[in-house]
Amino acid sequence: MSLAPRAVLVHRTTEYEELVARHGTHGQAAYFLRSRGRDIEEIAARHRRTRRALAEVVAAIPLTWRQARVERADVDRFLFAPQDVVVVVGQDGLVANVAKYLSGQPVIGIDAEPGRNPGVLVRHRPADAARLLASAGTTAVDELTMVEAVADDTQRLVALNEIYLGAAGHQTARYRLGLEDDGGVVEAQASSGVLIGTGTGATGWLRSVWQDRGGRLRLPSPAEERLLWFVREAWPSPATGTSLVAGELAGPARLTLTVESERLVAFGDGMETDALELTWGQSVRIGVCRERLRLAG
Repeated sequence: MSLAPRAVLVHRTTEYEELVARHGTHGQAAYFLRSRGRDIEEIAARHRRTRRALAEVVAAIPLTWRQARVERADVDRFLFAPQDVVVVVGQDGLVANVAKYLSGQPVIGIDAEPGRNPGVLVRHRPADAARLLASAGTTAVDELTMVEAVADDTQRLVALNEIYLGAAGHQTARYRLGLEDDGGVVEAQASSGVLIGTGTGATGWLRSVWQDRGGRLRLPSPAEERLLWFVREAWPSPATGTSLVAGELAGPARLTLTVESERLVAFGDGMETDALELTWGQSVRIGVCRERLRLAG
C-alpha cells in the first residue's frame, strides 16, 4: 500500500525569534534595539505576519496527508522522500537554500511577507496553499536549471543561483582554469575567485558581476541549460594571466579548475557552512546540473 503524500513545510527562524533567543526576553531585546536606534515593534509585527502565514499553510494541508516541518538550519540533515511536496514559506532565498537537497520533488513557494520579497521563487500567497496542495500532482511546474561542481574526490555541490569558488577568507585564490572543449588550454590565475551562475541567479549576484563587465554576454533564462561564469578581479603577473575571465557553459560544457592554493572552498547560494573543501592539486568540474528544481508556477 502506497503512503499518503507528505507536506514538508520549510521555514526559517524570524529575526524577532533570534533576538529574543540571544537576549532572553522581549524587553531585553527591545532595550538592545533602542540603543541602536531601532524599534522592536516593526520586527515583532513581521514575526506575527510570518507566523500567521505558517499557520494558514498548515491549516491548508489535506487531513489525509502526513506532515513534517524543518527549519532552514536543519535542511542539510533532513531526509526528503520521493513522494514529498515541499512547501517553502518565507523569502526567495529560502527556496534556493532547499533546492540543492531535492531530487525532483515539487516545490511550492509561499511569500510570507508580500511586498518585502521580489517573489521570483516564492510566487504564491498563503491563501493559495489549499488549491496548490490539492493539485500538487497535476499543477504546472517550471523546471529551473541548477549548477553543479564535482571534485576529483567525488565531493559534489549543487546550487540554484550560483556557485562561488575561491579562498575562504579574503586571500587571493590561486588555481589553473580551463574549458574542457577548448583544446586543453589552461591559464594560471590569481583572483578573488570564480562565480558560475544560472538564469535564476541572474536576478542576484551574477547580475551584479555581469553589469560590472558591461553586460556583453546574454543572461540565461531560468529554465535554459546555459550558465555564465566570471573570474573576479583577476591579477596579471609574469606567472598569472587574465585572458580567461568570462564565458558561458551550455549543455554538457564544463569549466575545470585545478587548485594551486593550500585551501579553496566552493559553496552555493551563499551557504558557506555547506562547502566543498579543496586542497592543493585537486581539480573540480563545474557545469549544468542534471537535476532541475520543479517549482510550482
